[in-house]
Amino acid sequence: MKKKITKIFQFQPFSKKQRKILNWWVEDSPVKNKDGIIADGAIRSGKTVSMALSFVMWAMETFNGEKFAMCGKTVLSFRRNVWSVLKLMLISRGYKYKDHKTENYIEITRNDITNEFYVFGGKDEASQDLIQGITLAGIFFDEVALMPETFVNQGTGRCSVDDSKYWFNCNPNGPLHWFKTNWMDKVKDKNLLYLHFTMDDNLSLAEKIKQRYRNNYVGVFFKRYILGLWVMAEGAIFDMWDKFNEITEEEMPNISLRYISIDYGTTNPMVFLDIYDDGNTVWVKREYYYDSKVEQAQKTDRQYADDLVEFVEDGPHPRYIILDPSAASFKAELRSRGLKVKDADNEVSDGIRMTATMIGQNKIKMVKDKCKRSIGDITSYIWDEKAAQRGEEKPVKVADHGADALRYFVKTIIKPRRLSR
Repeated sequence: MKKKITKIFQFQPFSKKQRKILNWWVEDSPVKNKDGIIADGAIRSGKTVSMALSFVMWAMETFNGEKFAMCGKTVLSFRRNVWSVLKLMLISRGYKYKDHKTENYIEITRNDITNEFYVFGGKDEASQDLIQGITLAGIFFDEVALMPETFVNQGTGRCSVDDSKYWFNCNPNGPLHWFKTNWMDKVKDKNLLYLHFTMDDNLSLAEKIKQRYRNNYVGVFFKRYILGLWVMAEGAIFDMWDKFNEITEEEMPNISLRYISIDYGTTNPMVFLDIYDDGNTVWVKREYYYDSKVEQAQKTDRQYADDLVEFVEDGPHPRYIILDPSAASFKAELRSRGLKVKDADNEVSDGIRMTATMIGQNKIKMVKDKCKRSIGDITSYIWDEKAAQRGEEKPVKVADHGADALRYFVKTIIKPRRLSR
């Protein structure tokens, strides 16, 4: 009997760009006197792993007994995406660590040198309060473009120890994003080193994996995450929608895994989407679309719940009713009817990106005669130009209800790995 051979992944040597990150602060570096570093560019380009390792190595070579900060969008995301790999690299290089999870700091030691690295999450404006009061010798922001400016300003403002430095890495956003205009466009004024990465700067990434990532993104997200460009999100959001995404009722397959995704509205339209998922393609069989302004009559939560119960009766029992978590009263009404409600993940940017990818891959199908209003919403879903001029990205809040209901389903139910199949 032949033995099954398992191919073991091996980490490749650092690329030239990664070595620049690892060495920019050393004694014989011509840029050692820079006050910090920015690394931006494509996803999976190797910037995070080299930045995190270099940050800790710099801290341990330069200071003893000081405090540092390592920041992600959330503490959990930092520990999952950065620390889980970083700690293995540190151990292989002779470092020891003690993780104080309750106090959210990591004590790192090598030889007679010990420093404390505090982990912070910068998910919203209130996050700045968490970092107040601490004195830092350096700070590292992973995915800084996802954080509010107030949090970053608070963090950099805590670096008052002599020879302290700032470390930033991110994927691109819009050209008017606050980090682009206030930091990247001012690297000379702020005395910062800037390095731009592509996937070719990650020697551990096989060509077929690079191609998989290229296939995962469309439109503005391809330009940002694959080409590494700071470009404006403008025009139609789902401009990749075409006739192949629309089917007849006869083309609808027999699938038992069913969901109802809801964009809740009282003065705005209420939308239910009847969704079937075969594990690869999302099939939207029909819609419920009630616009109180058109009908000139508002409905109560109880009346909408009655309509939903009737809507659900035509087909297998849904696994979940996916509902915006802000619709608390309607959620309670549905649960009182014995319906299983799941809070929608209503994060806009990632939801739009994932939905756009699935549309572009022809993995979302809608019965055109039964989903007319929602298809209209999807094809007219556009970026808000006024918000873009403020450095924000969000859809225009007009005729967006069917598109939002679809986005809620994708962001809540679809696992990211499905986008690469």
